Amino acid sequence: MTGGAWALLALASALVGLSKGGLSMVSMLAVPILSLVMSPVQAAAVLLPVFVVSDMFGLIAYRRHWDRRVVACLMPGAVAGVALGWATASLVNERWVGGIVGVIGLSFALVTLLRRAPAEGPRGRAEWGRGSLWGLAAGYTSFVSHSGGPPYQVYVQPLRLGKESYAGTITVFFAVVNAVKLVPYAALGQLGSANLGKAAVMMPVAAASVGLGVWLVRVIPQRAFYLFITWALLGVSIMLIRDALV
Repeated sequence: MTGGAWALLALASALVGLSKGGLSMVSMLAVPILSLVMSPVQAAAVLLPVFVVSDMFGLIAYRRHWDRRVVACLMPGAVAGVALGWATASLVNERWVGGIVGVIGLSFALVTLLRRAPAEGPRGRAEWGRGSLWGLAAGYTSFVSHSGGPPYQVYVQPLRLGKESYAGTITVFFAVVNAVKLVPYAALGQLGSANLGKAAVMMPVAAASVGLGVWLVRVIPQRAFYLFITWALLGVSIMLIRDALV
């Protein structure tokens, strides 16, 4: 790899770390950035170990700040989604999947911004039916291209969790999903020594970025936090739609 390629890998790893620190959605930029110097499939494989290690630091940071019911409602569908992604790995066009995710995320972000939905208010209650549906979508798209954030956000954001609870819940949820993904990724031959070596070099960058993300979540007001993740969802969704159409 050239110096420029290593720089892009460092940037992608930093974005993964920031997301595990609580700034959800920014990690979805990691695969497209790394795809500038390698195939999207290899980019996803290189980044998965970085996600898993970053998850560990995120779990330490948010071990007391997550909603167990939300995770429980999402997880059965998410595991099924990962299994479905594995079963259809040779049939799926990942850019078209990303485009569908982008349309969902764009629609939700626009509705949220136009309605000016309050960041604070009565807590919603996580429901098993909707949780299973959006969990399935999040698990599937996470397996295909690490783009499970929009389906997750569509389900969880209207519940109006506190900012630390929101950050902790998304960290715990995707920590489990990423751990589950290790099995099919290994079975598909995506975790060879070359990819693992690249990931290992970048793990310190990701770990340090988790700490930065945790600090930013703590200092950002809740209303600004929800506005940030909504605009981030809007931007990422547009990017996914563009990649599907180009």
